[in-house]
Amino acid sequence: MSNEVEIVRNADKCLVYRDTLPVQGLTWRQMVAWWQAHHMPDAEDPEAADALYRRLYRSLDSLPEQTVLRTYCARCAEPDGFDLPALIPQVYLHYDPYTRKSSGHSGALHRERMDFLLLAPDRSRIVIEVDGAHHYGTKNPVGPDGRTMYTASPRLYSEMVAEDRRLRLAGYEIYRFGGWELTRPNSPQLISDFFTELLTRHKKPTS
Repeated sequence: MSNEVEIVRNADKCLVYRDTLPVQGLTWRQMVAWWQAHHMPDAEDPEAADALYRRLYRSLDSLPEQTVLRTYCARCAEPDGFDLPALIPQVYLHYDPYTRKSSGHSGALHRERMDFLLLAPDRSRIVIEVDGAHHYGTKNPVGPDGRTMYTASPRLYSEMVAEDRRLRLAGYEIYRFGGWELTRPNSPQLISDFFTELLTRHKKPTS
């Protein structure tokens, strides 16, 4: 309620950005400056940027999510790339494991985190989600061939789209990728084309 964050365990594994967010979004340059100030005060920009990228990359444990971050951040190495909006992975909306384990938990906190958050120059808050089969299906026992299959779950799908509605009403713009499409040979180009269109749409207003 008061925008206070209390980390009760594993604080050393969490990054907490407490600086004032600029009105025109959050750029990679500003993220690197924050990282330098709090974690690498003696480092030059390229060294700090590389360390921050590696730290963010380690937070991802799926190949599709890694492909999204790797493809987007390749733009940051281009001329003026530091002034692109930062693509921030694994951003928590809320996380309360104690409430979740409680027998009286109502099930209200379905989505604890966003896969990626981008704060655009036009003040848009953009959420990018990468959906694996577990987002909309229940896991079946491992088959004789060693493969794990899922059965589509209307309940899980309904919970997912209900949370999308809530986020949209809270002012977020949401885009979803299927995990399967991000494992194809053309996935880097697909992601690159998507971000080209997205960044063009969300440019800083000229007046």
